[in-house]
Amino acid sequence: MWNYEKRLQYPINIKTPNAKLAQFIMSQYGGPDGEISASLRYLSQRFAMPNRMAAAVLNDVGTEELAHLEMVSTIVHQLTRDLSMEEIEKSGLGPYYIDHTVGVWPQAAGGIPFNACEFQSKGDPITDLFENLAADGANA
Repeated sequence: MWNYEKRLQYPINIKTPNAKLAQFIMSQYGGPDGEISASLRYLSQRFAMPNRMAAAVLNDVGTEELAHLEMVSTIVHQLTRDLSMEEIEKSGLGPYYIDHTVGVWPQAAGGIPFNACEFQSKGDPITDLFENLAADGANA
């Protein structure tokens, strides 16, 4: 299904680690309006969409949101790579580090882990599309 070329479409090359910034970017990975929520939102809502073309668009957008996870996780990884214990403690990343070291794990900037309550799929196309507009508008 995938032709994985081992390179990102848009190369990410962060040279200076920054644990504080990584915590904020992590929210785009697993926070309430992050890429995991977006992908699951679209991929779940497509089943109740009565129009086949709209369902196909939701499927495509949901798949694209999954691809965004690789870019965001690459940013987080590069921001946390080679941090000293002093930098980790000073930045406030200590509690995260205890559980995950510098592994990329989905949570919001405030430390709340990702869960499926971050998105909605009501089965009503208008309600679901408004949910998508509200969530994507939060990221604008």
